[in-house]
Amino acid sequence: MEHLRTEPHFHRPGPAPLHAYTPGDEFYERLIEAHRGLSDDASRLVNARLVLLLANHIGDLRVLDEALAAARAGVAPDVGAEAAAA
Repeated sequence: MEHLRTEPHFHRPGPAPLHAYTPGDEFYERLIEAHRGLSDDASRLVNARLVLLLANHIGDLRVLDEALAAARAGVAPDVGAEAAAA
């Protein structure tokens, strides 16, 4: 993963806080809150829209290719590898 940041990289603009601060946890709480009260279908739609909005914001296809590969790794078999093995 040459271009994709996989280490924690959450931050808030401005000076660094003087106390322990975990903006990654804060984002996770916000993500959970965005799904609160939604049906499974509506929650999946929010996730899909979020992925597309963030992909557009990133805009770098190299980073997006690496993110897609990292997200899929270990989740589903590689279809190309399965076809080649058959």
